[in-house]
Amino acid sequence: MNLTVDMESQRCGVVAIVGAPNAGKSTLVNALVGQKVAITSPKAQTTRTRVMGVAIEGDAQLVLVDTPGIFAPRRRLDRAMVQAAWGGAQGADLIALIVDGKAGLGPKMEPIIEALVHRPERKWLILNKVDIAIKEKLLVHTQKLYERVGFEETFFISAQTGDGLAELKTAFANAMPEGPWHFPEDQVSDATDRMLAAEITREQLYHQLHAELPYAAAVDTEQYKERDDGSVEIHQQILVARPTQRAIVLGKGGQRLKEIGSKARAELANLLGVKVHLYLHVKVKEDWEDDRFIYRDIGLDWVD
Repeated sequence: MNLTVDMESQRCGVVAIVGAPNAGKSTLVNALVGQKVAITSPKAQTTRTRVMGVAIEGDAQLVLVDTPGIFAPRRRLDRAMVQAAWGGAQGADLIALIVDGKAGLGPKMEPIIEALVHRPERKWLILNKVDIAIKEKLLVHTQKLYERVGFEETFFISAQTGDGLAELKTAFANAMPEGPWHFPEDQVSDATDRMLAAEITREQLYHQLHAELPYAAAVDTEQYKERDDGSVEIHQQILVARPTQRAIVLGKGGQRLKEIGSKARAELANLLGVKVHLYLHVKVKEDWEDDRFIYRDIGLDWVD
């Protein structure tokens, strides 16, 4: 990383990454930043809040806003997530629509496309997962999207393998306006360690339980404190809607919960660079999706 960037030559801007659930937004942001700032999972709608990653490319600082997947909301939590997604795009220097090149277009893309047509921000199109997509279909998707939305640029990438990312990052940097960097050079995200801890545990829930655990689960970091020896002590509550879901998370003899805690603890220790003491317990709270305090803790605005 260049520590001697001339302040007069600095560029800085906000790139909002939007798209349908599972398009690869979080994987892309993590890859461009160079380390994990957003959790990933094959489960749709993993990202719930606006997550910001900070990347450096030459004399440019890119503020990458990873937004929740945009979909047709049915519940209060859904509405809050979609509101957070478009809120993250508000006033961005550039909106990048990321499309799953393998899944292609469909009804789930329609509300996103319709909304983009009327947005004033500059818009770029990114076709992701080109390593597993059918090339001819990628061109068809691109043509259809260009007919609907005035995209300035198109990129074909694989966020998973890294194909095309160097070119995309350079293009992002060149498109940013001149101006001082918004963040210190060594800062990679705006997420607090407390928020990161909750997200890492939630990621392990999804990775280990897959289809067994419904979407309706949350992780609340009740306590986060540094011990005198420099290690961190974290107490978290996993909220589920029904007793049967609690049993799934606990597993036989509590083994599943121990495994979730072990994996989350190891990853947090790696990310934070200190020893982590993680204590998890599971609570049944049928109406957690209607609890204003839970929304505040996970970083979402309350919506009626």
